Amino acid sequence: MAPTGDPGRRAGRPPYAAQRQQLLLQTLRSVGRIDVTDMAEQLSVSTETIRKDLTELERQGLVHRVHGGAVAVEELSFEPAVAARTEYMDEKRRIARAALAEVPDEGAVLIDAGSTTACLAELIPGDRDLAVFTSALTIALTLATRSRLTVHTLGGRVRSRTFAEVDNWAVRALSEIRVDVAFLGTNGFTVEHGLRTPDESEATVKRLMLKAARRRVLLADHSKVGRISLYQYGDLSEIDLLITDTGLPDADVRRFEDMGVEVKRT
Repeated sequence: MAPTGDPGRRAGRPPYAAQRQQLLLQTLRSVGRIDVTDMAEQLSVSTETIRKDLTELERQGLVHRVHGGAVAVEELSFEPAVAARTEYMDEKRRIARAALAEVPDEGAVLIDAGSTTACLAELIPGDRDLAVFTSALTIALTLATRSRLTVHTLGGRVRSRTFAEVDNWAVRALSEIRVDVAFLGTNGFTVEHGLRTPDESEATVKRLMLKAARRRVLLADHSKVGRISLYQYGDLSEIDLLITDTGLPDADVRRFEDMGVEVKRT
């Protein structure tokens, strides 16, 4: 009788390279990310074998390597509209409350576009003598009625997905200002690939935000760790403080702190 089941696993044999790579792709398509160690155990091969498989799949443009594994290429260009960014809202609000302690009583701050930075804008009180610069029209509207705040938008083309101002006018404005604190958002970040965003024009603006601030605070829930978007706008080492939630593993905290980034989990 002919043997049945997965031919790559008959008689305890590990699957061949083509079979492994197909299984890796299937896993990626179902969960969006794979871990090298987990897949090596599942397929009864070494972690080095899985890394070689991922290298080959990345060469073919089918996956993108990240620390400890890989993510699906489809994630690279995905950018939800502002109205659709409802995941992890409890975590985002906790992060925003923690970030409020970093807002000075006077001076100047810069607030990036994003769902977590928008939560921070909702909490900023109107009794501070602050100049607030922002690339997001929605954040500017939130703050504009608070009489002691002086609210500035950067100007430029408005992106419909994020309501962020980009291109030449925004670039010019950022080249002329220097603020005390910048509150930044991100679509994803890793130690190896830095801070990421799917849009090239937003990457340019975010890059200049990093340069325009004396202190840089990144607001990002734990789901952003390991995500890779198309464009890098900065290195993680350029961040002074990462405010995140308790879902961030201790191992990641240690890696970020080793790079000189202060990490606050809330």
